[in-house]
Amino acid sequence: MSVFRVWQITQFELTRLFATKRGLLALAAFAMVWFMILKYPIGHAVPFLNSPEFSDIAQQMAGSIGLRELVSWPEAEFSIYWIISLYCFPIFSLFISSDQTVGDRQRGTLRFLSLRSTRDEILVGRYLGQLLIISILIIATVVATLAVMTFRDHTLIGSGVLLGLKISVQLSIICMPFIALMAFINIIASSSRLSIIIAILLFTLGTGLISYISSYISIVDLLFYLFPGEQIADVAGQQDTNFFNWLLPLLQSLMWITLAGIILRKRAL
Repeated sequence: MSVFRVWQITQFELTRLFATKRGLLALAAFAMVWFMILKYPIGHAVPFLNSPEFSDIAQQMAGSIGLRELVSWPEAEFSIYWIISLYCFPIFSLFISSDQTVGDRQRGTLRFLSLRSTRDEILVGRYLGQLLIISILIIATVVATLAVMTFRDHTLIGSGVLLGLKISVQLSIICMPFIALMAFINIIASSSRLSIIIAILLFTLGTGLISYISSYISIVDLLFYLFPGEQIADVAGQQDTNFFNWLLPLLQSLMWITLAGIILRKRAL
């Protein structure tokens, strides 16, 4: 596998988003959504968390669901941002990475690309490109949240930068298996729209079926570890997080990318 060719394919993914009219429109929509999130959920919730009248109530409510650590953060904007992003970015990564290889296979360009690079290079390059895009968007929203927090209290900028960096890395790790899963679904689906439908069915009917079977056969519960995001509820509180909760998404990503590579090598383009 050539690192240079993988990087070229990764760069092409960035070009498709940041240098095309369709990509720029998607970025504009993304920016407007996050502007509303920063203005209303984050902007309105922070005074509530910091007010003496409601801080005790907020801590009690957060403690009952395992989020007491977040309420105690001086960087209240990042507390709200973390909870929102923890569930929004994995879902967003499914949609933004729904066309990694299936579109090129439909148009016949995947066969043309395979003349100049291996199938594994195409698969890994597209995956890394989507992961890099998600990471850039995460960093952009973290910087915006940091700016809002600094405007409220400039003394928190030092701790806010460190916390923002930590959250950026954590969110990128959490999104990794979702992008890898879409890389796998892209190999077996016939369109990007069908890829999204399959992913939705997998997370709804698939998990429901496993839950039903596991009520009779307990060992079937282990199949939940194949699904990206299994550990999200455990890491949400940012307190006493087990190392396995951060290792799991890396293992899931490796598994789905490996399966996608095996199938892609065997199927006709």
